Amino acid sequence: MPASKRPISIVILACVYLLVGCGGFVMHFPELLARHPDAISIEVTELIAVLCGIFLLVGKNWARWLALAWIVFHVAISVGQMRELIIHSAICAVIAFILFRPPANQYFRGPRIQPS
Repeated sequence: MPASKRPISIVILACVYLLVGCGGFVMHFPELLARHPDAISIEVTELIAVLCGIFLLVGKNWARWLALAWIVFHVAISVGQMRELIIHSAICAVIAFILFRPPANQYFRGPRIQPS
């Protein structure tokens, strides 16, 4: 699969990460201005989502592992809140499925160099 041929599922997932990251950053920015104690860590988390989205589109293998770690982190912080835990766990399963399907594996592996 050529490097320019991204699976549509990866394009959609990358766009979701970009939207969630940018939207979350903007939504939580007033907390940063108000010097909320958790504001910096929240904003860093949102920027990581943006980073994931950008580099998923570029085809960097580390970005799919970071994207998975990002959602696993959300599952972990949901422990103790049953509704959020169920929702984040379901989203995590869908994201893992998308990131590790054969077309995604091939895309993140990059172009094969043909022996001469």
